[in-house]
Amino acid sequence: MKTVTILGPSQSGKSALAAALAGLDTGKPRSLSLFGEAAVTLFRYLDEDWAMLDCPGGAEGLAQAGSALAVSDAAVLCVSAEAEAAVLAAPYLRLLEASGLPTLIFINKVDAATDRTAEIAAALQTYSAHGIVLREVPIRENGEITGMVDLISERAWAFKAGERSALVEMPDSARVREQEARAELLEHLADFDDQLLEELIEDQKPMSDELYEVATKVLQHHDLIPAFLGSATGGNGLTRLMKSLRHEVPGVEALTERFGTTPVAVGIFADQIKHLGKTVLIRAVGQTLKPGSELMGGTIGTLVDVDTKTALSELAPGAIGLTVKTDHLALRAPIYGASEAIDTPDWAVPHKPKNRMLLVPQNERDEARLSAALGKLADIDPGLAVEQDAQSGKAVLATQGALHQRRVLEKLTDVFGVPVETQPIPPALCETISKPGGTHYRHRKQSGGAGQFADVVIEVAPLARGEGFIFEEVVKGGAVPRNYMSAVEAGVRDALAEGPNGLPVVDVKVTLTDGKHHAVDSSDYAFRTAAKAAVREALAACKPVVLQPIDRIAIHVPSLYSGGLMPMVTGLKGQVLGFDAHPDAAGWDVFNALLPAMAEGELFQSLGGATRGTAWFEAELDHYEETYEPLAQLVPAG
Repeated sequence: MKTVTILGPSQSGKSALAAALAGLDTGKPRSLSLFGEAAVTLFRYLDEDWAMLDCPGGAEGLAQAGSALAVSDAAVLCVSAEAEAAVLAAPYLRLLEASGLPTLIFINKVDAATDRTAEIAAALQTYSAHGIVLREVPIRENGEITGMVDLISERAWAFKAGERSALVEMPDSARVREQEARAELLEHLADFDDQLLEELIEDQKPMSDELYEVATKVLQHHDLIPAFLGSATGGNGLTRLMKSLRHEVPGVEALTERFGTTPVAVGIFADQIKHLGKTVLIRAVGQTLKPGSELMGGTIGTLVDVDTKTALSELAPGAIGLTVKTDHLALRAPIYGASEAIDTPDWAVPHKPKNRMLLVPQNERDEARLSAALGKLADIDPGLAVEQDAQSGKAVLATQGALHQRRVLEKLTDVFGVPVETQPIPPALCETISKPGGTHYRHRKQSGGAGQFADVVIEVAPLARGEGFIFEEVVKGGAVPRNYMSAVEAGVRDALAEGPNGLPVVDVKVTLTDGKHHAVDSSDYAFRTAAKAAVREALAACKPVVLQPIDRIAIHVPSLYSGGLMPMVTGLKGQVLGFDAHPDAAGWDVFNALLPAMAEGELFQSLGGATRGTAWFEAELDHYEETYEPLAQLVPAG
């Protein structure tokens, strides 16, 4: 069985292409959707078994593409027949370049194209370090594409609506363009084959069989990316694409070379299905798998076909099936050895999710059930992250976007029976002081039995940003015995946990300079209480200021959109540091800036609209700085 991933931007027609390819043979395809729109379709074509993996389109769908590509023998990037839309394919081309996977491009909807195919290929080339070469050129009549010419076989095909294309005589109007495009294709192929280069230098016409052989070699080595034409809904160009997949794409044995080792299996998609439980779609790679086989340090359970009903006795290398209730398998580490996971390639790891919200169960008694459910969802969804908010202790759900978040919330309700509400995450604010000060505080309590007595003199002073907290004592003469110093420091820390503005206090030095004790009534508790009260009193008089976190962000953006990020970032009160061409990704820039952490949610939303969902960003804490915004405006309602 060969496995191919089909991916591409939203509205490119990739799902229609997957369905059309699966429908080329007379057998009945078997399909299953898992966790949203990700789908697998198994079918036969010319007596060979095939699996077509259909990844969701759009920026959110990229999170599911990594594990699908990791298990595939090839990928088909489906794009619309518009040069202007080439930028939408940029994230997919970047991912495919990094994967090294044999890749074919299908320029879809050519029956409605207005741009020349050469212009579309050139626009796509902007985002690819590998050469993109046309394998076909269109036949036009009255400005409309009515067929195509295969540049290797030099055979012409006429499109027929809803039917397979028909072999026809090459029109004279297409012959000049075909000769130009064929010469260009041969020049590209000759860069990777010395014999072909020699034939071209000597003006010999190479045979078609030889050219197909060279085309197979360059595809399998990911030297070039061939582009095909057609219309999935019109049923045109599909057979030529499928024949190239059949003859030029390597088998499952090539996965070993890509991984540098031989995994037993690779996880593809997963879901929590009601009445079935945890279900993982896997592909056997290094050995035949049977129910009870050792995988990831445990045994796998029942194996079923993608119809979820037909039990399978085994999965031969290359075959795909579902494991049911095999709870130890996780897509966070999708490449499985017999005893442990094999490291996931960096390119297959999804971008860190930036759409973050607090989750609160509608029923307080569901706290434990919510935690367990989120853990299970994080196991099957590599694009999901679950954290805990340090301030509130509530669960933080991080997703790839609004649609992804909605699907997760639906799973929590429908599968796990835990309806939740979302709340904005309060910013990680803190406070410090802007001038030094001090106080003298005496704690005394006498109300029957043992009394309480502690007397402390403390000084507080601001520290440089990022220095944290320092406690010192310079008490002389045993005014405060050494055995009470740890209690004093504990009281200081208690006070710093919540300053005058109700926020954690940072970057201060607290010094115990003097004090008194009582031989009978002093205790650890008394000195801790006195120190806490003294520090609180001193902080309030030292002009406390609120600090907000400032993150250093790196926005990965197609160069086309880089200029538009400057006003966006400055409008969010960020500081632009500049941008440079990405060192490894053609057509991409890395835009660097400093931005208040609380503005990152708005950046996430604005970035999606301004770059049509193509850009993403990484963030890490850089420093804290004073903010003069009213505290009520900084903390979101709810």
